[in-house]
Order: sequence, then structure tokens, then C-alpha cells
Amino acid sequence: MQMQMSEEKEKDLMSMYRETRPREFFGEKGNTNHLAWSVLVVLLALAFWLAVALTAAENQRHALETKACQDRVFPAEIDMSCLKQVKSRDHWWQHLGHALVHLGS
Repeated sequence: MQMQMSEEKEKDLMSMYRETRPREFFGEKGNTNHLAWSVLVVLLALAFWLAVALTAAENQRHALETKACQDRVFPAEIDMSCLKQVKSRDHWWQHLGHALVHLGS
């Protein structure tokens, strides 16, 4: 009898504390799928890196095509220092757009 009474008191006391407890702490079980968000962040970083690399490659390809980095002393040679820093179009998005549109050619 007394055991049952103390269990009821304990249940009442625990339910009182349970009602005042915050619903979710940081790091506690939640509804966020961290694996999916992590994969999304990695894929976005990879897409950004590929866009930067494609822009740089198209910039150099266009500079070679327009002969913007032809060596002045030896016309058959290419000035490699010029090729590293050349801006063959006005904006980076022009390089990216041209590279994506003319991907196969």
C-alpha cells in the first residue's frame, strides 16, 4: 500500500518536472537530417569548385584562341606568365556561360 502510494507521488512529481522541461536541447534528438544537409553542403562546394575551375580553363582557352598571350619575341611560342593572369573576357560569368553552352565543341 505504501509502496503504491510512493510510486504515485513519484509519478506526480516526475510529471510536474516533465512539463517544465524545455522540449529540445541543442544536440538532443531532433528532426534534422544532418547527413542530408552535410551531403548537400559537400555537393554545393564541389559544384562551386568545378565552376571556378571551368571558368579558369575557359579563360585560358579563349586567350589561346584569340592569341592574346602570344610571345612578342617568338611568335610561335606562348607567354605562360600572361596565360596565368589574362582576362580574355570582361566577366567570369561570360566564361562560365560559354563553357557550359559550348560544352561539346
